[in-house]
Order: sequence, then structure tokens, then C-alpha cells
Amino acid sequence: MNKNRLIKAFIFLVTILMVVGTSAATCNVVVITDPTGTDPNGAAGGSMSWATNMFQSTFILSKEKHFCLLSGGEGESSTRIQAIVASLAKLENGATPSEAASTASSYSGIRLVVGSATQGAAVGGDFNAYLVVVSNNGTITVTHYSGGLAVLPAGSKGAIIHLRNSEGNPQAGTADTVRLQTAENIGKMIRDGYNATYIVGKAMEEVARDSGEKHGGGGVNLVSGVTTGDMFTPENLNETGYSMDEAFYKVCPTCGWRVSYPEADNYQTCPNDGATLQTVYAYDALIDAITVSNSSLSVSTYGTDASGISETTKELVTASVKKNGYDATAIAKTLNSAIDSGTLVGVNYVEPKDINVKPGSRAVGVYYKQLADGRTSPTWNLPVSSSFLNIVGNIQTAIGLILVLLVLFRSTLIKSFLKKR
Repeated sequence: MNKNRLIKAFIFLVTILMVVGTSAATCNVVVITDPTGTDPNGAAGGSMSWATNMFQSTFILSKEKHFCLLSGGEGESSTRIQAIVASLAKLENGATPSEAASTASSYSGIRLVVGSATQGAAVGGDFNAYLVVVSNNGTITVTHYSGGLAVLPAGSKGAIIHLRNSEGNPQAGTADTVRLQTAENIGKMIRDGYNATYIVGKAMEEVARDSGEKHGGGGVNLVSGVTTGDMFTPENLNETGYSMDEAFYKVCPTCGWRVSYPEADNYQTCPNDGATLQTVYAYDALIDAITVSNSSLSVSTYGTDASGISETTKELVTASVKKNGYDATAIAKTLNSAIDSGTLVGVNYVEPKDINVKPGSRAVGVYYKQLADGRTSPTWNLPVSSSFLNIVGNIQTAIGLILVLLVLFRSTLIKSFLKKR
């Protein structure tokens, strides 16, 4: 994250401050299973809440420096924004997670959780958390901390999980029990060799189901620089994000075709091969989104930052590659079909030359052209030329004028006709 990115982040956060209420993440979790940074899935984090406005500002990721900054607390939004910006500035200048997280103590009611791929993790400020440390011999130590600073040292396997119940949550009063149970289960999964991205997803499942602090939010992979982005965040201000314990999409087990909810309610079988669709819940979709594997596919979109385009494109491209391989023509056809059906909106049709495929690195780049004047769909590509349509239009206009004249002068014409008889 260079200075320009930091400035952009600051502007984004200030914008959020001006329009969003005081809600914040009530669940933050960071898990480190490979403190060396070698495992591409060895460090991850995530944020959730029962409350509204769980945008990406609650789970900030630096792809360049491999750290995440998760935020929350009971303090005012303006105070939280100040703490986030101050902590980001420290991280930009090489601060450790403990140094950056301790920034929160200077701001009333604020919590900051910082995780790094190689420097450990820390939580500072106003929090109620468990620190989990798993030794090389498999011993699990779970320690409760309340406020101040708690640190997972560099070189250690472990986790930090903070959890409180939001006001209005119908499952209020469950946070203390769920926080401890989830911390213990995280420790067991670390001991048993699961990677961090998987553990974060399972921890979010448990918290969502048992405490009700379930709205995305999202998750990040600190090592590989992967984020869920706006997959689970609210679509509009003052709304809740997606419930992480609910079904998120259905997928065909053979060709990879998928459809998201609520539209998925209309499908039981795959339209391509008739196979029975499998239901994937949000917590598993999160795991899949931030986990990097030999079979995973990296999809990048360019030319538009419209909400939902990146995630939908990834789903469509993944399905196309699974069925047809790295065929730019097939990918373009799939995307254009989605544009025709309204699945992708606000972008123009793509051509094979707009698709950059790299089979060796399992990557696909899609270059969109955003539609002008706020259009949601491209103009129709009719099988006739525009000049022909102009001629037809002119003929129709001429016929229309003749009909108007006949109506206006019908009595005169009739009299003239009768006289000639």
C-alpha cells in the first residue's frame, strides 16, 4: 500500500464516515497457521456483525505488504476512522502488528485487530477477545484478554478472536460462550493441520450460527492478497450484509455452472447437463473465495468498478474454463450471454481480444468497457445495417404524413371525387 493508495483509502473512509452510522464489526478473527508466510493460505482474517453497514472498511487488506486491519468498537464513527487512518499510516511505515493495533488505545471505545503474514497479530483498544497459541508439540493455550493489547508473537501459530453481541441481536447474551467455544475449536483446527483460510471460514460459520453476529463483512487471505471484496457486504447504505450462515449459491458438480440466491431458488438441476445442483453456504463460499490452490483460478476485471461485476465475472469465467478450458472465444460468449440476460449490467459486450488468458499461471483478465450515460445494457446488435433502418424509418414517416393529410383533407377530397363522377 503506497502513499497514493493510503490517500485513496483515507478518502474512502471519510466518505463512509459522512454517510454511515456508528455501527461496526462485532466479530473480528485473525488466524495464522504458517508464520513463515510460505503457505499461500497460511494467514487469514475476517469481520462480521449483526449490525448494518459492514463494508470493506471493516476488513482492509494490503496486497503489497500482506497485512490486514480489522476494525470495530463502541466508539463514534469519526473516532474509528481516525484510528484506522493512524494505524494504516504506521503500517505503511513498517510498524509491527502490535505497534499498529496499540493505536486504538488512544481513541475512546475503538478496537483494531492487525494481522500479518509473517509478523504475527495483535488486538488493541476496547475489546473482549481470546488469544490462541498452538505450540509445535500441539499444546493449545487459550487466554482471555479484555482491553489494552493482546499479541500473537511473530513466529507463532495461533489466532485472535473478538466477539460481542450487537444491540438488537435476538441472540444477545451468547457472545461469551460462543467466543470461548470458537477459540477452542480454532486451536484444535490449527493443531490438526487445517490452513488459515479454511479455519476463518469455519469460525465465521460457528459465530454466525451460534451468536447471531452473522452479516458480512467478509474475509481476506494475507499471504496471497485475496479478498472477498463486496461478495457479502451490504448493497446499500444502512442495510445488513449477507447472512454468513445462509445458502449463497447452487453449483453444478460436473460443469461448474452456478447461480446465486435468491435466483437459485428457481433451479434444481443444471441447465447445461441436467445434473442435480449442490447448495453452497456463504461460509463455504468465503473459504473458496480466499483459498488459493493448484486448481483455483485467478480472475481480474478491468474498466469498471461497478458493484458485483468482479464477483459475477469470476463465477462465469470459472464455469467457462471448467467446461471449455482457457478459450477466450468461449469465455467471451459466456460473458455476453450474461450481459444479454441481465446478469451483468452496465458493461458493453466483450470480444475474444478483450480476454487475456494465461493458462500457465491459471489467470484470466477481462477488459470491460463501461456503458455511457448510465445505460445498463448495450444497444441491440440487429442483423441489418443502420442505413437500412434509416430508410425504413423514412418510409414510415412518409406514410404517416400521407395518412395525416388524408385525415385532414378527407372532406375536400371526397367532394372533389364526387364532382368528377
